[in-house]
Amino acid sequence: MLTFIGLGLFDEYDISLKGLEAVKEADLVYAEFYTSCLMGTNPEKMEKLYGKKVHLLSREDVEQHPDWLDNARDKKVAFLTGGDTMVSTTHVDLRLRAEKLGIETRLIHGASITSAVSGLTGLQNYRFGKSASIPYPYESRRGTKVISETPYDTIKQNSSLGLHTLVFLDIDKNKGFMSVNIALELLLEVERKRGEGVMDRAVAVGIARAGSEKPVVKAGYAEDLKGFDFGKPLHILVVPGKLHFLEAEALVKLADGPEEIMENIE
Repeated sequence: MLTFIGLGLFDEYDISLKGLEAVKEADLVYAEFYTSCLMGTNPEKMEKLYGKKVHLLSREDVEQHPDWLDNARDKKVAFLTGGDTMVSTTHVDLRLRAEKLGIETRLIHGASITSAVSGLTGLQNYRFGKSASIPYPYESRRGTKVISETPYDTIKQNSSLGLHTLVFLDIDKNKGFMSVNIALELLLEVERKRGEGVMDRAVAVGIARAGSEKPVVKAGYAEDLKGFDFGKPLHILVVPGKLHFLEAEALVKLADGPEEIMENIE
């Protein structure tokens, strides 16, 4: 049996009782934290709560050489991830691999950032369109900095439909956790290049450390918000589309947004 367990948003205590019970019953416990990371804990704290050794897996261990899967043929194996267990397509692929090997799989869900964002911002979850991800820029063979314009296009498409865009920020082994500030600067650089008005005077909402006792949620115009200090990671960004009056009020009162956004409502 291979049991996928979502750990929730912030620390070791976010795991569900059902998930904790499954970990305690497991013969082997594996975890990956390259798709998402619990910033309020570490493997030592997790092991103390779980009473089990947690074996950390690299990207290669999960995506390219998941030899550890063979252990689930005759043992109870738990696979831990931040957030919800099946948000990442990597985990879906891993589940399919297990099924092909004749290994029974089970899912125990955890709190996801995709639902937490709605609660923290007051933006209604059914008004979100396609999500986007902002990667760090890279250098071309000619030495030119290359910024992905795909997130800009996704925001543009959603905005044309009046929908909000949830923007995931890069986690890089060498460059670290991308901040809301860097993400906004990259989007604004694309705006300056293309001049299509997608980010010009656009409202954005930055969220930091969702699931912690004191998360930061701040709304503002993108140009202004890029200078706001969100503090430690993890960060995530939302670019709202057309706002319902309750959403606008929530951004003003719950996220300290500018009063002017109350004028652009349904």
